[in-house]
Amino acid sequence: MISITTKSPYTLQALAELGRLGGSGPVPIGELARRRNIPVQFLEQLFATLRRAGILRSQRGVKGGYSFAREPSDITVLEIVELLDGPIGRDSTGVFAEAATAARKVLESTTVANVIEREAREAGSSMYYI
Repeated sequence: MISITTKSPYTLQALAELGRLGGSGPVPIGELARRRNIPVQFLEQLFATLRRAGILRSQRGVKGGYSFAREPSDITVLEIVELLDGPIGRDSTGVFAEAATAARKVLESTTVANVIEREAREAGSSMYYI
């Protein structure tokens, strides 16, 4: 079936924030959690999974935090979702298999860099002046 838990959306939000803030080095996980209103312990678990998978790297110490181990443009949303929530559409048949295939295509063609860019565009377009 098609099952995406809160793990994937929270992780994408945090990765978008990391992409926004991470240009100057590692970003503390507490900062990412605070800015995106995500429980820090939950985010620690999610980022540990991404670190073990080689998507993120961590640095300990005063100037510690997380940074991308791979370019955000090389990380697909499908990879994140399947890493955290398991294969999309496994054991699906009929119309659900078709829906899973469509979902996989969208998630596979969207990268973390695309998510970062989309958020930046939406933030810019939501500003208005009187």
